[in-house]
Amino acid sequence: MNINIDNYLRLNVIDMILVLISTVLICLLAKHFFWPQVLGYFDRRQKLIADEIASGQQAHAEGEAFKQQYAQQLKGAKNEAHEIIEAAKLSAKQEGAQILSKARVDANNAVEKAQRDIEREKMMAEKDIKKEITEVAFLAAEKIVGKELNDEEQKKYIDDFINNAGETPWQG
Repeated sequence: MNINIDNYLRLNVIDMILVLISTVLICLLAKHFFWPQVLGYFDRRQKLIADEIASGQQAHAEGEAFKQQYAQQLKGAKNEAHEIIEAAKLSAKQEGAQILSKARVDANNAVEKAQRDIEREKMMAEKDIKKEITEVAFLAAEKIVGKELNDEEQKKYIDDFINNAGETPWQG
């Protein structure tokens, strides 16, 4: 077997033209049948990438908007909490003042009632004392006079004594 390498490496113009023609034909066929699909694929890919970029930018813008809205809500919540605290303080002060006022009124009412009770007890004690003094005076008068007085005279002397006893101060 005699293989001559020169036959394989030799450049032939006809071969080159045939290869060139076949390459051009393949390119023309590919361009005619496949190039629209390749271009369509690249256009779809380019559009998809552009849509993804636009979607990412829109999501970023929405995120920024949510961030600003959250910051505003947080600020509003802080202000609202401060207002609630201030309102609670004011309400507590007002309620405390009302409780103190009511306590003062209740204390004054209790003092007035106690004074009325003391005055009533004093008047009752005076009546009881006058009654006792009258009985003692009447018994003493009976012994001095030596006789019993009838009911009408007794009432008259008692009334006079009671009326006069309340007007003159006691002397000790």
